[in-house]
Parts: sequence; structure tokens; C-alpha cells
Amino acid sequence: MTEATLKNIALLIDADNTTPQGIDPVLTVMAELGQVNIRRAYGNFAKDNLARWDKITNKFGIRPQQQFDVSKGKNATDMAMTIDAIDLLYQGKVDGFGIMTSDSDFTPLVTRLRQDGIIVYGFGEAKTPEAFKSVCTRFIDINQLIANAKEEDGSDNNKTHAVDADLADLIGAAYKEAKRDDEGYARLQQVGQIAGNRSSFDVRNYGFKSLSDMFRSLDNYKMERREGNQIYVKRLR
Repeated sequence: MTEATLKNIALLIDADNTTPQGIDPVLTVMAELGQVNIRRAYGNFAKDNLARWDKITNKFGIRPQQQFDVSKGKNATDMAMTIDAIDLLYQGKVDGFGIMTSDSDFTPLVTRLRQDGIIVYGFGEAKTPEAFKSVCTRFIDINQLIANAKEEDGSDNNKTHAVDADLADLIGAAYKEAKRDDEGYARLQQVGQIAGNRSSFDVRNYGFKSLSDMFRSLDNYKMERREGNQIYVKRLR
């Protein structure tokens, strides 16, 4: 199943380990996959630190799943989310998942979903353990998403974007593996797919709106638009 054919999407939110500010931009990203018809947030909403979720759940049609702290040190939220995700998987009604959390405890869950060919987008803070990031189809820094949204609406016009050494190496390796024509051009979409297969890479983590937006900022690559509106890239040095 490819991303283009996905229709029914579930967004499961670990309210204990994420921010309600990210809901709007996260739903925008999830729209790439299809209709986010299942929206659930899990946590003990009787706690003061989760009070902000009250208005958010109503505004975005999110169903709160109350989880009381039945025992100190035990996380009922994680277990409830995992059980629901597996139930949805076996019901066969969900084509893709979004998991909002910065908790690596969900790594086995995402691994299991991916084994059934399910696309899983992870949304968490930059500090999220690499174990969780790497098993997601895409992992997107939720704070970067919020910052990108502010930039687009004009409330943050001082944002600068940069491609670090690790990303440059990933892009370079993907370009080398991509099929190139006699002039050295590779299809941009293929380069992005190869990079995505090698990691949970997503350009939005670096403040870019799209893959072409990122390549446009690189001096050592040249872009060319061809028939069928296909974009090709060539490494210059």
C-alpha cells in the first residue's frame, strides 16, 4: 500500500508527552495521507497539567480517553494507546497512523504496525529517543512544525533554515543511489524516496516546506523542471 492510496487515518495522542499547540499543524501534515477520521487523546485529564486539552479536544473533534493513575509508576496511557492501535489494526479499517508522543515506549508498537505495511508518522520533540524516530515512516519535530506554522502566518519572520552535515550526507548518498541520466540529473521524487527509506527523514524538521524548497537552498545542486512537471536535480560538486 502506498501513501497515495491511503484514506482512513487514525491519530493517537499521548497527551502526557506532547503539546496541544501541535494539533493543528499535525492534522495538516496527516491530511497528506487521507482523512483523519479517528482522533483520540489519552491521559489523566483530571491533572492540572492537562487542563489545556479541554478546549483543544472540542475544537478539533478529538475524543479524550480518560486514563486514571491506578498505580504510581505505571503508565495506563501507554497501554491504552497500544491496545487501541492493535485493535484498529486487526479491524482492518485503518490505512495509516499518526502517533503524537516523545516517549520511546511506543517503539515496539510502531514496529509492529510497520510490519503489516502500515505507514506511521511520528510527531514528538527533538529530544525524542532515536529508537522511536527511526522506526517511524516519517518522524517530524513537533516544535519545528509549530515554528513553521508561525512563519507561514507571518508571526515569525526571522526564521533561518540550514542543512547540517548529517542531512547533507543523507541527501548526497540518496542522490548517488538514484537513477541518473547522461547529464547527471536524477528525479527529485526518487531522491526523496531513497532518503526516506534510509531514515525517518522529513524536510519539515529543518524548516523547509517541501523537498524542492530544500534543494533550492543548496548551492551545490541544480534543479530543472521537465515535461509532466517533473523536477530533476543534479549535483554540481
